[in-house]
Amino acid sequence: MYIYNKTKINIIQGDITKMEVDAIVNAANNTLLGGGGVDGAIHRAGGPTILEQCKKIGGCPTGEARITTAGNMPSRYVIHTVGPVYRDGTSGEEKLLYNAYYNSLKLAKEYNLKTIAFPAISTGVYNYPKLDAAEVATRAVMDFIAKENFIEEVYFVLFNQDNYQIYKEILDKKLNG
Repeated sequence: MYIYNKTKINIIQGDITKMEVDAIVNAANNTLLGGGGVDGAIHRAGGPTILEQCKKIGGCPTGEARITTAGNMPSRYVIHTVGPVYRDGTSGEEKLLYNAYYNSLKLAKEYNLKTIAFPAISTGVYNYPKLDAAEVATRAVMDFIAKENFIEEVYFVLFNQDNYQIYKEILDKKLNG
């Protein structure tokens, strides 16, 4: 565990759908209607309620975030955000990925949510390089915490050991000098 501006930051290798937090973040696609990877796992674990609510929302632009209840999962809410498809690193991907994390935290604050869990957004089928994505993710979260000082606990819930190790090294460097 790390502490930044009184906010606890945790890295966990595991299943985000099992997190007991105020909100988990879904690495969604623009339709919000489910897909593969984290998105599919969240829709399966949460049940049909999430899909029904997503249909009413009507989609989400890349870099923005929308919220639904968490259905059958132990978290209270799902914040659906759309990360960019990685093309070449010169097509605005970094700003869009940063916004996906930052806007998820803004939505959490709007709903008075104090604990939030993120996956590694855009690093699956969207092909964002894992190291670059982790740098952007940690920067966006730390920028929000520095400005807002609202969120009590952030989790980066990573599906595999590679991502876990990348996040650990980045946070060790940023927070432990």
